[in-house]
Amino acid sequence: MLKSGLLTLIAFFALLTPVSLQAEEMHDRFAQVNGIKMHYVEQGTGPLVVLIHGFPESWYSWRHQIPAIAAAGFHVVAPDMRGYGKTEIPPEIASYSILHVVGDVTGLVDALGEKHAIIVGHDFGATIAWNAALMRPDMFRAIAAMSVPYRIRGPVPPLRSLRAQGLNTYYWLYYQDPGVADAEYDRDPRRTLRMTFYSLSGDAPHTDRNVRMLEPGKGALDSLTDPGQLPAWLTEADLDYMTADVTRTGFRGGLNYYRNLDRNWELTGAWNGAKIQQPALFVDGAEDHILRGPTGKKYLEDLKVNVPHLQRLLLIPGAGHFIQQERPQEVNAALIDFLKANR
Repeated sequence: MLKSGLLTLIAFFALLTPVSLQAEEMHDRFAQVNGIKMHYVEQGTGPLVVLIHGFPESWYSWRHQIPAIAAAGFHVVAPDMRGYGKTEIPPEIASYSILHVVGDVTGLVDALGEKHAIIVGHDFGATIAWNAALMRPDMFRAIAAMSVPYRIRGPVPPLRSLRAQGLNTYYWLYYQDPGVADAEYDRDPRRTLRMTFYSLSGDAPHTDRNVRMLEPGKGALDSLTDPGQLPAWLTEADLDYMTADVTRTGFRGGLNYYRNLDRNWELTGAWNGAKIQQPALFVDGAEDHILRGPTGKKYLEDLKVNVPHLQRLLLIPGAGHFIQQERPQEVNAALIDFLKANR
């Protein structure tokens, strides 16, 4: 049975899509998956599509995609990943490794009684999606990723590489000490979300400064901007929902994904040099900080080599990192074309 708040949100989202949808078509579910209780939202019937969110988000980041993909003839499922939303939050940092989270996604597909799915991921969810496609090509027959391109495993662990390059204030390193970033972000969750979504979006002023390189001795939010007014794609109601979620859970679970970056490198040696062989779509905002950085051009060049069956690379002008929220119509059109071509 849907909660009244979710019903209200769904009714509102239906107005944002070209197809009129009934609120009861979207369902709030739970499944026992890979040793944890996982929450997910689902809608529609047909081939299975799994949407994997990133940081600091939840299933809600796909609010514009779920009804549109369902209306196109697919069974779409968007889970809260472990540590987020209504899904369990294991206390151990090591429980957030890439093997754990890919196991959660494959376990969810199994729990749904399916053998195959198309996987879609954004931000850290794109990293999970790329690895799921790499590790279980028998299950994930196509992949769409947003904002984080596929990168072949490097010669040394990523955090060690950052330190060797003198990039000691990069935000990944700031996230490593338990309790530091957690306390900063938890102090005012609404402000954290507001500043993060705005500052990494295409609406923020563009400069040559990388907002993910922190000032020595300062926190992550000190590098971001608190907008005087929300961008058009983010409403106060959106912030209400997401703030309530993260106020209940805290940011620690999401931060623990980053605390496993070097561990993930150690765990994935068997896939060293491996390419993604499935049909793929990559979508990003042209103003995403990842692409505007010094290695952004190389990331896209490498993507075409390391994902040989990349069917489309779409960069949306004026948009930033949170692409599926910032430009839902363009993202939905590209996703649905890709899904139909690979159903």
